[in-house]
Amino acid sequence: MKCPVFLASLLLFAFTTTPVAGQFTAEIDIEEAPFLYSETAGENRVTRLLNRLKNKEIELQYTRERGYLESLLAALEIPASSQTLVFSKTSMQVRYISRRNPRAVYFNDDTYLAWVNGSSLVGISTADPLLGAAFYTVDMAPWRAKVERQNYDCLACHATSLTQGMPGHTVRSVMPAYDGSLDPQLESFITSDTSPLSQRWGGWYVTGIHGDMQHMGNAFIRGGQLDTNGTGNRMNLRDEFDTSNYLSPYSDITALMVLEHQTQMHNAMSRANFFTRQIRYDADTLDVGQVDEAEMQVQLGMIAKEVVDRMLFRDEAKLTAHIRGSVVFAEDFQSRGPHDSQGRSLRDFDLRTRLFQYPCSYLIYSDAFTTLEPSLKAEIVRQIKAVLAGDHPSTGHDHLSATDRANVLGILSETHPDFTADTAE
Repeated sequence: MKCPVFLASLLLFAFTTTPVAGQFTAEIDIEEAPFLYSETAGENRVTRLLNRLKNKEIELQYTRERGYLESLLAALEIPASSQTLVFSKTSMQVRYISRRNPRAVYFNDDTYLAWVNGSSLVGISTADPLLGAAFYTVDMAPWRAKVERQNYDCLACHATSLTQGMPGHTVRSVMPAYDGSLDPQLESFITSDTSPLSQRWGGWYVTGIHGDMQHMGNAFIRGGQLDTNGTGNRMNLRDEFDTSNYLSPYSDITALMVLEHQTQMHNAMSRANFFTRQIRYDADTLDVGQVDEAEMQVQLGMIAKEVVDRMLFRDEAKLTAHIRGSVVFAEDFQSRGPHDSQGRSLRDFDLRTRLFQYPCSYLIYSDAFTTLEPSLKAEIVRQIKAVLAGDHPSTGHDHLSATDRANVLGILSETHPDFTADTAE
């Protein structure tokens, strides 16, 4: 079975060693030791659900309208308010997808689920401490939900240079025709929090207010150009298709911005973890006298810096107008905390000049971060502390004001175990 759901707009990639300028590179083969990707059992939110289903601790409920969608979201603790919608034909389920029947993507801090109305298959990808990203399909037959992990087919189908050889997640912006089809010769973009809005969300529906900032969403090619006339600042999508088939009439702009930050943050942590594990494994195969510990520490510092830069929103694209999206998504997202004694959280939105009020990724609390290789995590924490303390002003984080640094450090010192220890001392 081929991986059916994630492609192009929410892509899951693997198997390339093409270097990216400024990034640490190493030779990685995820099917060789120490990774053995296809042979390694997953340990993640989906495998925990599978165990609960096997032990009959939970039963998924089927509906005629949407199969197991609502039940899966509840079991995986994914809020319906996270819904984003893709109308470009960038999935293997192209026969189901159109402007009138977009693909829905839902997510929480570690798991992404994609559903297409009319299809019996749901695609799920999730962060995993050993696999980086693990991929699953759910066959939504009325008599049972069959959940299967996908390895070779899914990864081979999505092989690309975009995640530098590691299984990962990517939000892509394309230039679709009216029917959602693509011309591969036309320009497309990989979207992150560093992308200007003018290059984001091609092939996606976008709801929410963004002032005079332009984006590629809600638009299609007309006369050889992407026609964005009148496509911005949409409050809902009821005039585009029957939104009653979906859990929400929105494809929320704030959720999209969180999604594109989160996918790249997951990729950065996974990539760093794979590289660190490879370096440690290679060192273990050498005689004691052959291991250059100083050089290994330099490499570790380079690997960690990529994560730190992403986590502290270095090079984040500036907003020039106030973003106003779904109140429901914002409340669902921000309520998860944690909050410090002043009620502050790394999940608090700014949405006027940048995504978050306090520029440090909330994924610092995630399992993806806490399960990083110990020496890598320790180096990341050390570098973050140094940046927040202002010890090394030449590290390229001058986007952080003294107030930003103090606020982030204050929140972490009360809410994160790797930082609260310093306060106790």
